[in-house]
Amino acid sequence: MPTIETRRINPYVLAGAILVLATVAVMGLRMITRDVVEVRAAAVTHQNLLSTISTNGRVEPIEPFQAHAQTPGVVQKIYVQIGEKVKKGDLLMKMEDADAVSRLATAKSSLSTAQASMHDLQQGGTQEERLSLAADLSRAQQQKSQAEQSLAALQQLQQKGAASASEVAAAEQRLQSANTSLKNIQQRQTDRYSTTDKSKVQAQVNDARASVAAAESTYGNANIRTPISGTVYSIPVTAFDFVSAGESLIDVADLKRIQVRAYFDEPEIGKLAVGQAVRIVWDAKQNQTWHGHISRAPSTVITYGTRNVGECIISVDDAQEDLLPNTNVTVTVTTSQRFNVLSVPREALHTEGTSDYVYRIVQGKLTRTPVQVGVLNLTRVEILSGLTEKDTVALNATSNRDLSNGLDVKIVE
Repeated sequence: MPTIETRRINPYVLAGAILVLATVAVMGLRMITRDVVEVRAAAVTHQNLLSTISTNGRVEPIEPFQAHAQTPGVVQKIYVQIGEKVKKGDLLMKMEDADAVSRLATAKSSLSTAQASMHDLQQGGTQEERLSLAADLSRAQQQKSQAEQSLAALQQLQQKGAASASEVAAAEQRLQSANTSLKNIQQRQTDRYSTTDKSKVQAQVNDARASVAAAESTYGNANIRTPISGTVYSIPVTAFDFVSAGESLIDVADLKRIQVRAYFDEPEIGKLAVGQAVRIVWDAKQNQTWHGHISRAPSTVITYGTRNVGECIISVDDAQEDLLPNTNVTVTVTTSQRFNVLSVPREALHTEGTSDYVYRIVQGKLTRTPVQVGVLNLTRVEILSGLTEKDTVALNATSNRDLSNGLDVKIVE
């Protein structure tokens, strides 16, 4: 009988063939059901690009008049109301001035006394002293004359032998004594007061004048008048209130000349400069906007609460008495502005190390494209090179997929 040989298949070869067929099947299936990722996208466009910084600030007058109590006292009368317009020199408030009147009277009395002392010093003494000194001078002159006559008579008698030498010597001694007394009295008339005496009296006059000036100032402050024209914007006291020395009484300012004091966090102050435009918003008037500019940029970093900040002064350019002092506002500073520049949404920009890039969408695939960027703000970034206005860039996937070069994508709204 003929025999039939049966050839066995190597199991390793069979396994390899099955693996190849499975791989081909999977690749074919993926080709048929290719994974397409849905992404949000944006066109590259030309836009005006503004960079801004915002913070809170407080409104304050540029040149306010703030009246304070010079001494403890009672508010006697208030002549104005908050919001009232006043002119320079108008009487605003009157304080109880009994104490001020007493102080002024005492100071004037002290000045009169000091001036009288100065007058007496310049005249050589009081009137009584001058009369007494004149009488002493007359007596001394008379005594000298009598001594001279007596000496002359004795000298003639001595020549005739009718007077002794001792009598003549005694007469000479009396004349010398009379001359000495007369000289002393004359010196008292011309040099009675020393330089120290004159300086002391002059100092007393100066002190008295200063006391009068201070008392007059206190008395004048009892009638508080405004040195500027403006609007009364604060009266923290009422009539008959007792106030301590230094306590605030009334505030006046030109509300067309106001500024905002704002504090910017330390990382932002390097972007601020004098002259930069500022937008001002007050929550109490949400439909109104004011404009200004930085008049003083931060010059140092200070601690403000828990923040390290720079203090910035912003002048308000269009205040019309509608932005009140001491109100809290939001200020937005434009630190840079570019007009009609090529830009993309900021979320389209990716950074790796020192390189920036975006993903362009080219025929349904992502293409990683290096770009050079310029200024940026919170929402957009300027593109200096790498893109054209005809390009479209991917922002992000609608799923949790990461974007990558060559990824198949579909643009969705």
